[in-house]
Amino acid sequence: MQQTTLQGAEVAALETEFSSGAGNRHCVAVDSGIAALRLSLQALGIGAGEEVILPSFAPTATAEAVRTVGAIPVFADIDPLTFCLDPEAVAAAITPLTVAVLPVHLFGHPAAVDTLSGLAERHGLAIVEDATQAQAAALSGRKVGTYGVMSVFAVENGAMVSTEHPELARTVRNLRSSSHNDMRMSDECAAGGLAGLTKLAGAVARQRASCRYPDSALTGVVVPHVEPGAHHVYHRYTVRIPGNGRPDRDAFALALAARGVRARVSIPTPLHRIPANRTRVSGAYLPRTEAAAGETLSLPVHPGLTERELERMASACNSLGGVL
Repeated sequence: MQQTTLQGAEVAALETEFSSGAGNRHCVAVDSGIAALRLSLQALGIGAGEEVILPSFAPTATAEAVRTVGAIPVFADIDPLTFCLDPEAVAAAITPLTVAVLPVHLFGHPAAVDTLSGLAERHGLAIVEDATQAQAAALSGRKVGTYGVMSVFAVENGAMVSTEHPELARTVRNLRSSSHNDMRMSDECAAGGLAGLTKLAGAVARQRASCRYPDSALTGVVVPHVEPGAHHVYHRYTVRIPGNGRPDRDAFALALAARGVRARVSIPTPLHRIPANRTRVSGAYLPRTEAAAGETLSLPVHPGLTERELERMASACNSLGGVL
């Protein structure tokens, strides 16, 4: 049986290659996105009783990473157009126990990290960016993942922690292999990550090109919003189904499936409604988050679709829009 090599030459090459595309920041490869988030928080010394503000409309790994280090996830509402953290909601959630803000660049659209960075600086908070869905996204020409003191990206077969501070990178490296659950990446996985990096620019360009047709052709649903100055990479093509909430969206998805279009609900349950995340400070009413959870649907838009398949998908959506 071939022995797996952990943190070997291929991993070092992946870290170097990733660094060159991430503003020459120090990059550390790990085995998963949740490991990357957890190690980032640990490297900053965030722990028991401290509060981290994050969106509830986000993947479960974000809150899980916060809880794993003993910190308290505090959920703030989102911008209704971008589905990312609303800076005003974040400002309202800050308490003396707040130590960090964890914005998620959801579905490939940049969060308002420029505004959040100023807010964090005024309050002495760390920004930890979750860019696992947004590699190559940018805001006003500046790449996501370059605003936070720590940033996390997804790579094929693993994840990457990025920071401009060499001492934080060293801490992440030490924590990576000293934890009870080894979080190191294998050379075999790193080889796949390297191959993915060489194809990244082309893959993003093709995905953005695939999204142009539904952007212009879809009626009856609200197509993805792009903020001025934002470079959206469309990790998922997520639309909003007009209506009065979840029954309408779910009926729409079922009707699409009957027409051969397999859409998915990317975030069916906001994180603040998951029992493990309920704390004294996490149960705030988040109306824009609740609306997004009940009305959003990710359509199967990807570079592998032909023009005819895109037309068929748009036709199926348009035949239902405004009816249910």
